[in-house]
Amino acid sequence: MGRYVIRRLLQMIPVFIGATLLIFLMVNVMGDPIAGLCGERQCDPATAAQLRSEFGLDKPVWQQYLTYMGNVFTGDFGTAFNGQKVTELMGTAFPITIRLTIVAIVFEIIIGITLGVLTGLRRGRPVDSGVLLLTLVVISVPTFVTGLIVQLLLGVKWNVISPSVSSAAPLGELIVPGLVLASVSLAYVTRLSRTSIAENTRSDYVRTAVAKGLPRHRVITRHLLRNSLIPVITFIGTDIGALMGGAIVTERIFNIHGVGYQLYQGILRQNTQTVVGFVTILVIIFLLANLLVDLLYAVLDPRIRYA
Repeated sequence: MGRYVIRRLLQMIPVFIGATLLIFLMVNVMGDPIAGLCGERQCDPATAAQLRSEFGLDKPVWQQYLTYMGNVFTGDFGTAFNGQKVTELMGTAFPITIRLTIVAIVFEIIIGITLGVLTGLRRGRPVDSGVLLLTLVVISVPTFVTGLIVQLLLGVKWNVISPSVSSAAPLGELIVPGLVLASVSLAYVTRLSRTSIAENTRSDYVRTAVAKGLPRHRVITRHLLRNSLIPVITFIGTDIGALMGGAIVTERIFNIHGVGYQLYQGILRQNTQTVVGFVTILVIIFLLANLLVDLLYAVLDPRIRYA
């Protein structure tokens, strides 16, 4: 197990370098960030040259990337164009988005897997058809439409929740935005769990467990569910990074100043340091989540062993 973890960590290095290099190049071709610092008027050549030198934009792109990566390993993600450290922006944004992501993941696990197990065990029955139809509708509707409808009904018309989340973003105010953020992924988890449960129900090991006279709840929890959760855990693990990076729409709707909000502001203002810094952390989170998922395989299925 230890050698496997070390090997996976070493494999992450080229993936991390490739991902950060790609996003660095993409951000640097968005346009001229200096042009947006002077407002509607064009910067005079002296001011533009000074700003480029201050932010290191007068150097070749490859040299900017090497300088940036060298600073990253020392914990320095640069300075935003407003003079604020990117690490300070991360310190305020990431805790909020992490809480929002945890709420979304909890909804995915509890509601998604529960509905998947119920429909998988009752394949072809009315409850199965109803859940499949409901999840299809949820997947078909864009997240921004779902968020706006929920905000309009619960926040404006019925006054059940506040239309916008406060700056502190306590956990209680993130329940509804978390459900909106998790809606599409929750539907996928439900359908994936349902398919996996329905397929494994006809497996030889399940029939053997039933023939041995084991109680139904033990057959489901100890044998059927553990093996059926492997593809579900894979999806949820890869979805962690997607939820954190894809929360731009949800955070904009509910006025949540998290990672999505900072990424939106960074892209809008062509603030390369902010965008690249936040995406760098998201890449690390995505890689670690995938490693954790691979390690969970051995917990769910004892037949899996790592050399």
